[in-house]
Amino acid sequence: MQMGHDVNSGAAESKIDSHGRAYGTGRRKEAVARVWVKLGNGDIVVNGRKAVEYFARSVLQALVLQPFAASNRIGRYDVFCTVTGGGLSGQAGAVRHGISKALTSYEPELRTLLKSAGLLTRDSRTVERKKYGLMKARRSFQFSKR
Repeated sequence: MQMGHDVNSGAAESKIDSHGRAYGTGRRKEAVARVWVKLGNGDIVVNGRKAVEYFARSVLQALVLQPFAASNRIGRYDVFCTVTGGGLSGQAGAVRHGISKALTSYEPELRTLLKSAGLLTRDSRTVERKKYGLMKARRSFQFSKR
């Protein structure tokens, strides 16, 4: 006898709002991205600007598109997101994380694919703090013999 388990507990349900969007929050370093994903033709808007304008470096553009490439969904979804905090690199990572989480809300069957690609894990690496008596976190002052 099963206790408290539904017969169809294995299949997750998609979480889509009244506007047909799925939401995901992405974080990286100090950056936080609020991401909405809906069916469309592949437009990505970050803070009111196109992603190509906002993330000028091609490396960052590729980073943002990773969840779609991994799930073979390039050009199928429109993305609208607002990003605060951090620098461009951290913001691109936050948007990537948010898109991945929003896609799993829209299509729960993509979860295993995105999880195995490592796109649902928050990158926990942050800047190491500066230590007393040193120039930076590990860099010491130049030793002078004389």
